[in-house]
Amino acid sequence: MEPETASAGVDLRAYVRDIPDFPKPGIVFKDLTTLFLAPEALSEAIDRIADYATTREVDLVVAAEARGFILGAAVAARVGAGFIPARKPGKLPLETTSAEYALEYGVDALEVHHDALAGGARVLVHDDLLATGGTAGALCELVRGAGAEIAGCAFLVELSFLGGRAGLGPVDVFSLIDYDGS
Repeated sequence: MEPETASAGVDLRAYVRDIPDFPKPGIVFKDLTTLFLAPEALSEAIDRIADYATTREVDLVVAAEARGFILGAAVAARVGAGFIPARKPGKLPLETTSAEYALEYGVDALEVHHDALAGGARVLVHDDLLATGGTAGALCELVRGAGAEIAGCAFLVELSFLGGRAGLGPVDVFSLIDYDGS
């Protein structure tokens, strides 16, 4: 299945800065702070993800700490949905539900308040970037574990050459910018 991407308005790709050899040699880091700094690009990204969320009839947006919060909360507000911050362990004050995901050199986890997700809710899973799918997969696990429905997954950037969407299961995946490795 080809990645679904947004139609063109503002050329968002023009606002993404490549940083070679970060965080280690051979990696080209996609710096999104330049996109967030430009009001026209930031607004366009929010609008386009919100348009997608509207078509998916979402009740809630769940987004990963920390960069997923930037667009996730704005999209939730734009479409009249609630927002659930998925935090690193130990950052939330009440009882939590957690999901672990693999990192290159270990394991990390995301947590949400135990009562944040309810069965039957339609949830948009959001993060700034889809690479190998570990973070987004953990978000999907949290949603499914609560009995809620994944209405779709939306990303600002997808590195499709890393195959991350394959690990998300049978969900609709939407990205604004796709880097296919060519």
